[in-house]
Amino acid sequence: MNAVSIFNDVIGPVMRGPSSSHCAAALRIGRLARDLMDGEIMDVLVEFDREGSLPTTHESQGSDMGLFGGLLGWEADDERLPDSAEALANARIKLRIETVDVGDPHPNTYRLTLRNERETHSLIAISTGGGMMEVLSIDGVAMKMDGGYHETLIWLPKGAVSDFEADEVIIHDAGEFQIVQVKAAHFVSTAGLKTISVKRLAPVLPVPSRRDMRVPFTNCADMLAHDGAQNTPLWQLAIEYERARGDFTEREVIDKMIAIVRILRKSIASGISGTSYEDRVLHHQSGRFAEMMNAGRLLDGGALNRIILYVTALMEVKSSMGVIVAAPTAGACAALPGAVIAMAESMDKDEEEMAKAMLAAGLIGVFIATRWTFAAEVGGCQAEGGSAASMAAAALITLASGTRDQAIAAASMAFQSMLGLICDPIANRVEAPCLGKNVMAASNALSCANMALASFDPLIPLDEVIDAAKNVSATMPREHRCTSLGGLAITPTSLEIERKLAALKSKGCGSCHC
Repeated sequence: MNAVSIFNDVIGPVMRGPSSSHCAAALRIGRLARDLMDGEIMDVLVEFDREGSLPTTHESQGSDMGLFGGLLGWEADDERLPDSAEALANARIKLRIETVDVGDPHPNTYRLTLRNERETHSLIAISTGGGMMEVLSIDGVAMKMDGGYHETLIWLPKGAVSDFEADEVIIHDAGEFQIVQVKAAHFVSTAGLKTISVKRLAPVLPVPSRRDMRVPFTNCADMLAHDGAQNTPLWQLAIEYERARGDFTEREVIDKMIAIVRILRKSIASGISGTSYEDRVLHHQSGRFAEMMNAGRLLDGGALNRIILYVTALMEVKSSMGVIVAAPTAGACAALPGAVIAMAESMDKDEEEMAKAMLAAGLIGVFIATRWTFAAEVGGCQAEGGSAASMAAAALITLASGTRDQAIAAASMAFQSMLGLICDPIANRVEAPCLGKNVMAASNALSCANMALASFDPLIPLDEVIDAAKNVSATMPREHRCTSLGGLAITPTSLEIERKLAALKSKGCGSCHC
């Protein structure tokens, strides 16, 4: 597997849906499964392990929506995604979803069995957080793919000789025959080979994988050793990293992030102007906040009030199936961009300065993703909200023209104060307390950024904080890791809201706040 990319793993994908672990990752898994079947699917069996997170969340948190969209060949930001179940039925693809006892070690494991008139194939894959995924096996044969390569799978008789110009060629023993897995920047030709079958699985990530790729560092300690006494601003180190990872120019890296900033600003404006969606816990609230803020009727929070406004607007766009950017996840999509864009506007900064701040945040995210995860199903909300707060704190230091070490200190302090945060979505929807946790993460980031500017001592290095969060997650009960089986999710009111939403949905009515 290639190194983490800011644009693959941390800031992105551009998507619709309540959860990137559920929607975007499932869509990418579905896209690869569709390619495995040459785009022809008659029926599909989806199995989830009983002890994982998906049996209780796959419908309400968007796994079904994303997976069905992927099986249909759609993109993660396709406006048709909310209707993907109907579209799947209209495509005459028969579907079964079952809960099984197989002891899958990862809570976000998808087991697919797909069939058409000619063939049957199986695929096992996991969602690893922030929209990222990994295929673990095909047809019962262990093999790895993360969606970064053009993957050519070639079924050949045992002992057949093949030679390909590719980044990597792996020969898998499949009993009576062998499967040759070819990873390359393009699909390879099989002309002249006596093949049994050939499958071509297209990449699903924006930044492709490539051979002999080397990044300058993968953790904070190595970055500090690499940079030494130069004290290079974090955004420049982020560019150095992503240039090496993606083979980009500096201008390409900045322009990619500017494009993301523009998507986010458009979504914020859309959220403030008003959003609606049927299957939703909270109604539109950010517009009223904007009215009261502009009228001077809120407590004086300075730029923080604008941050709160932008965070709530983005969360409302997410909950209404509008376009968002997982940063680093959909559940925590608002804290980082809301803080950066609101503060930058308050400081009269332009979009390039916003992009540089987001890049600084992206590098902090690289360190987190490399050592741990963004998946709440693995680490609770500390993996999502904690990461977002840490990233946002470094970004705000960048807007303030702070130093490299101040950015790292702010990131460490912000993450420290989010350790142990559980994931317990009310009514099994990724809206509340997610809204409050995004606001808290952004507010925490602002506080820690100012503390770092004033030379407060974080005490614990960032890498050690990330490791501590990982260790905390290992002792966190399953009920508190995005299963809707603990915390606020099982309060009487939460269960009643969930029941009402289900009843209204079955009647074709709108939101319980319509």
